[in-house]
Amino acid sequence: MTVVSRYLRREVYSATGLVVLALLGLFSLFDLIGELDDFGEGSYRLRAMFVYVGLNLPGHLYQILPVAALIGTTLALTQMAQQSEYTVLRTSGVSAWRIARVLARAGLALALIGVLVGELVAPWTERAAQAMRLQAKATVIAQEFRSGLWVKDENSFVNVTQVTPQGRLVGIKVYEFDAQWVLQRFWSAKDGEYSGATGWRMNDVVETRFLADSTTVSRSAQADWKSVLTPELLTVLLVKPNEMSIVNLWQYVQHLRENKQAAARYEIALWRKVVYPGGMLVMLVLALPFAQQARRASAGPRVFAGIMLGLAFYFLNTLASHAGWLYQWPPVVSALVAPLAFLGVALGLIAFFERR
Repeated sequence: MTVVSRYLRREVYSATGLVVLALLGLFSLFDLIGELDDFGEGSYRLRAMFVYVGLNLPGHLYQILPVAALIGTTLALTQMAQQSEYTVLRTSGVSAWRIARVLARAGLALALIGVLVGELVAPWTERAAQAMRLQAKATVIAQEFRSGLWVKDENSFVNVTQVTPQGRLVGIKVYEFDAQWVLQRFWSAKDGEYSGATGWRMNDVVETRFLADSTTVSRSAQADWKSVLTPELLTVLLVKPNEMSIVNLWQYVQHLRENKQAAARYEIALWRKVVYPGGMLVMLVLALPFAQQARRASAGPRVFAGIMLGLAFYFLNTLASHAGWLYQWPPVVSALVAPLAFLGVALGLIAFFERR
């Protein structure tokens, strides 16, 4: 069985690799077509567009790998069935459940690749892609509101007009309140840069203090400002929640909780990251029923069915995330809906064909 396991895993890996290349090429083409609308803005030319599309590839790889694993495994098992290799395995006493365990081990290796790409590569390349694109177009990071970005920092409310791709803050306003939410101090700065241990170094600072019966105004060329707002937290403006690393998601969720802000969207993204390896295993096991009684069947319909199941998994996963955010489901429930549903389908189909 050791030799057979190696052979089966090799077939799964090679077929999955071919599917990954095909899907990445398709997604790259779509990205390139989508970027043509911005061609010519600033210095955003073909070279910058190709670099941007290339930097997006790791993020696409992380997203499509489970679906590619399902399609590739379906193709590999169907070909084995048509060549009677799968039939020989079954008649020699190898049960479908044992083959499922081999596929699960293959899924662990693919899941490890996906996790490494999603945690170490994709967040960095996504930030680099967005920063390069914004800089080439001579623009700034899109803001949450017309008045700019708003952040709650304990008893303070921070308004930033612009955040540059380099993490520089432009047009800062800070409103500080006491425990009873009475305004105590307001200050503004022209711009600021993060200086590490001392926090932010602000330039052209104007400060207004509100006393019991008067106000005082002071000006300074520079001032230091310590805040929970860091360049790491600003990465949420460049990277979508599903493309952030688990560490960054966890830190931002903690920040939102400490400031009593809604964190459901990022908690769901965090849990989806946690259950990602499980979803990969489900995809490979789900491909096993396609090999049952496929000796005389065409591979085309079965591969097409695998593609449809992969798309259904992707859409159900996305739908569960949005529904969980809208209806305030527990984040772990939103993340587990699709994997558990398709695990039930896979186990039910395997059991059905085993009884036959």
